[in-house]
Amino acid sequence: MSFPLRRALFGLDAERAHALSISMLSTWGRMGTPLAPGPDLSERLATRVAGIDFANPLGLAAGVDKDGHAIDGFFGFGFGAVEIGTLTPLPQSGNPKPRLFRLVEDRAVVNRMGFNNGGIRAALPRAMAAKRAGVLGINVGANKDAADRTRDYETGVALAAPIADYVTINISSPNTPGLRDLQHGAALAELLAAADGARRAGGARTPLFLKVAPDLDRVAIDDIARAAIDHGVDAIIIGNTTITRPGLRSANGAEPGGLSGAPLAVLARARLGDFVAATGRQLPLIAAGGIDSGAEAYARIRAGASLVQLYSALVYEGPGLARRILHDLDALLARDGFAHVGEAVGAG
Repeated sequence: MSFPLRRALFGLDAERAHALSISMLSTWGRMGTPLAPGPDLSERLATRVAGIDFANPLGLAAGVDKDGHAIDGFFGFGFGAVEIGTLTPLPQSGNPKPRLFRLVEDRAVVNRMGFNNGGIRAALPRAMAAKRAGVLGINVGANKDAADRTRDYETGVALAAPIADYVTINISSPNTPGLRDLQHGAALAELLAAADGARRAGGARTPLFLKVAPDLDRVAIDDIARAAIDHGVDAIIIGNTTITRPGLRSANGAEPGGLSGAPLAVLARARLGDFVAATGRQLPLIAAGGIDSGAEAYARIRAGASLVQLYSALVYEGPGLARRILHDLDALLARDGFAHVGEAVGAG
């Protein structure tokens, strides 16, 4: 990100700056303006995961473009996949403001947004109209005051499945009270069974991804892995933000909510390894949390991730980050003699 633009955005409240960025990207995306020009990507980066062809393994995580206003703009950065959401059946305003905080000294972000979005029915026409120069994921959740949260997920999956290339069930946000309880036991089994039925309702079988928290113990990880395999989940995203606070320096680190960015990397790496062991490599895994360079993306891939996602690093590195990561990742694959990125998955 250019210094003047970064300085201008950092002079604004974090949520206002984010909204302004989405608005600009929406306009540029509709105009087809190149946002992060660079050389054509190597075919070495192409991969196939969960039956979907990705031009490269780098995705934009959910939470950046919740309502799908800037899909084409984000594809213009070079991402192989863009995941919008989290979208709930009914619109909701989310938690009281302020609820988004930069931790500049830590290159991190704390948020307690609370699934603020305009509702899935408002976002889906934008997803349908987008040019989609890559894979589009739609991330769904439950309304905070839902009487039956499983039914909310069933509704979201049924609506998103005909439009998305994949649908993600987000049961790992720390900012909706009780949501993470769905990661366990009978509640998880019931949810996954309902979601599996919903994604098949139109006759097709849209791939279904499950997004989990990094704050899980080994027993919970084993249970989630078994339930995901048993109910036909196509990939697990590891993971969401953390409620832990590992050695932060920024004053905003004391704010309640989920922490993302560089300090999450160590925990995210450990959870990825745990899920590799728990799944026995029967499911593709998608790494998120603290990915901010080609070297870090490569390390996660070698550790067992088929795809990687980022979010918070964009705040500090700007729109050229995706192409820098892909350029460096391609160079690392070539250095180590891999003909394509799939060969590197788990090679470490």
